[in-house]
Amino acid sequence: MVKVKLLEDTGDSVTLQLDGIDRSYANAVRRFCIAEVPAMAIDDVVFLENSSVLYDEILAHRLGMVPIKTDLERYNLPEDCDCGNPLGCHKCRVLFVLDAKGKDKVSTVTSGDLVSEDRDIRPVSETIPLVKLAFGQSVKLEAYARLGKGKEHAKWQPCTVAVLTDGKNEGTFNLMVESAGGLRAGKIVLKAIELLEKKLQEIQVSVGSATA
Repeated sequence: MVKVKLLEDTGDSVTLQLDGIDRSYANAVRRFCIAEVPAMAIDDVVFLENSSVLYDEILAHRLGMVPIKTDLERYNLPEDCDCGNPLGCHKCRVLFVLDAKGKDKVSTVTSGDLVSEDRDIRPVSETIPLVKLAFGQSVKLEAYARLGKGKEHAKWQPCTVAVLTDGKNEGTFNLMVESAGGLRAGKIVLKAIELLEKKLQEIQVSVGSATA
């Protein structure tokens, strides 16, 4: 019988003790936390103006790596959305706008300068530096965030750490997951288990159909 004991939950990180479970299944949960649980990240950037010292591609990459608050109930993965629009819709993408100009002294544009059309979908921190602007320089752009999976790109990994270690007692394991900030760590683990169970059910149905 599988037993799960909560050892620690700070919101940003969670540690669980797993008992009565095979190591391979426990490790599968860990891997799903990293690669299969969706997270929100900026994926497309349209530059209207950029006279900063950074090329468009470099700034777009920096924007993509900014951790963003995620809502898995209100937003769909693009491939699961019924809009059928390659540009997305309000159910599968969020628009961010950045309009910054250099001041008398060199100023730093941060993640807090990004304005989201959804106030609940925003950078996890407002102090992440994006680019420095001198007087006369400016950046104006539109950035579109969407859900994705860590197996596609690291920017969609919902956690920064997911570690499975042996527990104090034989046959037990400790799973520690640290969130990147977009989702609560506990939510990441629960979603990983849900997705793993769904995948196993799909395999069972496929095998059953093949051997019928």
